[in-house]
Amino acid sequence: MDLSAIITYAMVASFTPGPNNIISMTHARNQGFRSTFPFISGVAAGCLLIMLMSSYFNLALYHYIPKITPVLNVFGCIYMLYLAFMIMKKNASTGRESKSEQRKHFSFWFGFTLQLINPKVILYGLTALSVFVLPHTQSHQQFLYYSLLLTLIGISANLSWALGGHLLQQFLLKYERPFHICMGLLLILTAFSLIK
Repeated sequence: MDLSAIITYAMVASFTPGPNNIISMTHARNQGFRSTFPFISGVAAGCLLIMLMSSYFNLALYHYIPKITPVLNVFGCIYMLYLAFMIMKKNASTGRESKSEQRKHFSFWFGFTLQLINPKVILYGLTALSVFVLPHTQSHQQFLYYSLLLTLIGISANLSWALGGHLLQQFLLKYERPFHICMGLLLILTAFSLIK
């Protein structure tokens, strides 16, 4: 198995804009880098669960995945278009919440449950494991190893986006509306890349 291929795929898939990355960056911009840790911890736990479930789902449906993937891609595209619309619609006056409200919204459980409905992460797991792992091994140890690897790469992306949001806070606050439009457009591009 070519380890560099799965790592390259995981890096590209993880570091592109998606719900987790944009939420991490926005929350870090508003509340500080450390305040994203509960959310990112939930994202990590949910991501690991999705990767493990994807391993066994792929194993069970190994021959049917090509038929299922287009349907999942369409649902993922619709969800990301919805998120893009919500991000672009948001403006500075409607985006302000109290710190306690934001902590409640960006908790461990919010990050965890977001993963369970996040099509980008589900498609990331299904694709990476069916393309790069299953053709070479069906070992339970290998499923765990690659699930951990994919989760670590995904979480490094969340942390990077959160750090970027924190470091660029003044710039992002000054250009909040154009920034929301750019992030929404990036999500739209990501969404349409799912159905190519």
